[in-house]
Amino acid sequence: MTTATSPSTLDAERSDLLAALAAARSALTNTVRGLSDEQLGERPTVSALCLGGLIKHVASMEEGWMRFVVEGPSAMNHDLPDGVTWADLAAGTAREVPRWVIEHQNDFRMLPDDTLAGILARYEAVAARSEEILAAVPDLSATHPLPEAPWHEPGGTRSVRAVLMHVIAETSQHAGHADILRETLDGQTST
Repeated sequence: MTTATSPSTLDAERSDLLAALAAARSALTNTVRGLSDEQLGERPTVSALCLGGLIKHVASMEEGWMRFVVEGPSAMNHDLPDGVTWADLAAGTAREVPRWVIEHQNDFRMLPDDTLAGILARYEAVAARSEEILAAVPDLSATHPLPEAPWHEPGGTRSVRAVLMHVIAETSQHAGHADILRETLDGQTST
């Protein structure tokens, strides 16, 4: 993946963080080099993870966190239908599953219309938009409250810097998952 923002126009911290994110993105996308659309959906381990789904998930995760940087907690809607609790959802007994849960689950799957070219093009567009946002934010220390969700600390906040570090960490983690999947699939690695 390429960077849309020239490092010379950014402060050193942003340049370093964006370079780390670009390296993590590259490690992830290199795992799918030379694969067919069908191979992207294969699940060669006991996990339900597939290479195409990992890239879709990471693109959606990054996109969501960048919306949070711009819009605050309203960008992350984790509302539950009336009468549905987090415990119901976790137990699989919810009478209605929120749309955002279904979309999150679909991010981990190759759907019938998904292609390697399409997934990579979307990820590149997300990356370019992220770099625009991060170049324009006046202060990496600016914070927003985190939305209510069981995985967020009640009353917690997250700075732009912390968001960027989270995106780097999650992208790197999934690049490692992808490397294992690729090696299991055909013996190749991203390096």
